[in-house]
Amino acid sequence: MSRALSIYRVLAWIVGVWLLLLVASMVVKYGFGNATLVQVVGPIHGFLYMGYLAAAVYLSTLVHWPLGRLVLILLAGTVPFLSFVAERSVTREVRQRLAEAATTT
Repeated sequence: MSRALSIYRVLAWIVGVWLLLLVASMVVKYGFGNATLVQVVGPIHGFLYMGYLAAAVYLSTLVHWPLGRLVLILLAGTVPFLSFVAERSVTREVRQRLAEAATTT
């Protein structure tokens, strides 16, 4: 579970940074009429977001999250800065579960 958490954390940060780049490139597109950045950053963010989705779903199968929690975590990659907040929350929860599992064994 620790490895799945690490993969999720890395992808959450990468997706969050690329989403911020996408927002900045949209400002350039609509503010200055240059769509080049959106055409480059958009597909990269989309590809990375698919990896984020896969990592979150895999982690959720290990942690047994309810569907509603999983959907909120999946949507966190679409709202600027929210993936960072979700990553912190998920990390805290999973580390707590790992610590509890270590003390009971």
